[in-house]
Amino acid sequence: MLKQEIINNFVSPNGTNRSEVDTLVRQFSAQLFDFLTNSVETSPLPEFHNVDSAFFQIPVAELSIQEIKDKLEVIYKSSMNAANPRYLGHMDSIPSIYSILGDYIASALNNNMLSLEMSPLLTQLENNLMSQFANLFGLPSGSGGVMLSGGTLANLQALVVARNNKLKIKDGNVYSLLQQPVVFTSDVAHVSVVKSCMLMGIGSSNVVKVKSNQNAQMCVDDLILKIDEQIKLGNIPFAIVATAGTTITGSIDPLNEIANIAKRFNLWFHVDAIYGGALIFSVEHKNLLNGIELADSISFNPQKWLYVAKTCSMVLFRDFSGMVDNFRITAPYMKDQEHFINLGEITVQGSKYAEVLKLWLSLLGLGISGYQQLILHCYVLRDVFVDKAACRKYLELATNPDTNVICFRIMNSDADQCDLLNEQLQSYLLRQCGFFVSMPKFKGQNWLRVVLINPFITDEIIDELFTKIDWFVQNSN
Repeated sequence: MLKQEIINNFVSPNGTNRSEVDTLVRQFSAQLFDFLTNSVETSPLPEFHNVDSAFFQIPVAELSIQEIKDKLEVIYKSSMNAANPRYLGHMDSIPSIYSILGDYIASALNNNMLSLEMSPLLTQLENNLMSQFANLFGLPSGSGGVMLSGGTLANLQALVVARNNKLKIKDGNVYSLLQQPVVFTSDVAHVSVVKSCMLMGIGSSNVVKVKSNQNAQMCVDDLILKIDEQIKLGNIPFAIVATAGTTITGSIDPLNEIANIAKRFNLWFHVDAIYGGALIFSVEHKNLLNGIELADSISFNPQKWLYVAKTCSMVLFRDFSGMVDNFRITAPYMKDQEHFINLGEITVQGSKYAEVLKLWLSLLGLGISGYQQLILHCYVLRDVFVDKAACRKYLELATNPDTNVICFRIMNSDADQCDLLNEQLQSYLLRQCGFFVSMPKFKGQNWLRVVLINPFITDEIIDELFTKIDWFVQNSN
């Protein structure tokens, strides 16, 4: 017989240990919420330090509840703290409470989204929600998609389908092609485009980088020039990847113009809307996505601007049945279904977590109107930030920001000195002021970046940040 201590690691299906399990869950929930509800007291980004290897050691026998909680306390204190509204550096939103509950429930149900048999209602939920999102993006009837664990996987699946569709090699391979296939994207596009092409046999060197303009948007004249160049070289252009919300500056490419170029050259048009796709919920700013409805495929991450816990991503296709034809691989261990395709046959993942539940619960808890208000709040904060930066002659903006992602820096005529000065400012803001802003490389130089996404960011917090920056500039000479 198993010891009761072992049995209590599981929820008894007949409820014999409900009291013990309930007590355990309450203890750990209390510890978690003690951290979350006091996160302003903890650094937004704690300093990295090596922990003694004994901390990670797998024990021979089970630890006590208190010993486990003590280890978790170290985790809490040593983790990125995006709940702190002074955490401004990355596209890491705090998750809605319904998203947290969705993760909790999905883990407890432990349904495998591999097949309809193993996730009967959740498969239907994902299929239905993906159709709704496709319609929100303006894709026509017959569109749809699948959910995946992250934007890189979403971009990978989109480009595999594009390759198989345009090059007709689902059942063949790239080595059978007599000419080199190429993909076009901007020089500030996400690295996942290059990574995807490396993984699928196109090769990272066959991703042609198109120049971006002063606002970090793809230059359509250079796109046409580079397509013509590749055709003259005897290569086969087959896809263009546009970006709606670049990682460093949040910029949105001219989607309508790129769509027209894709149509002119008969290329697959994919839009990486991993970040900016949330604008489908914005009455005031949805127009920034004009042209996305012409895409053959769209990738989008609710884990960013829709406040859903990681990971949560999707890839949508204009022609869903065409995606199935160009991607589906059946498996003998999956029961054939009449009404719904097993998701494990049509995604790059096999075993698949129920990402859809936390997305659905967040949508139920906030509704379209809730997301409209959240996004509008972010744009109000953006305008406040931009106005304050414009009032300071010693600061410059990298772009005129399309979204709530803003790149800025202290100006200096000496490039090396400029990089050093901004590096020092970032360190000062974090170590002495409790603000975390990131420091990406943009056009070869250090810039500071804020992502105004946390719903608890206020005008007062932005005022405080600029007061700290002013002090640093006045005392840095």
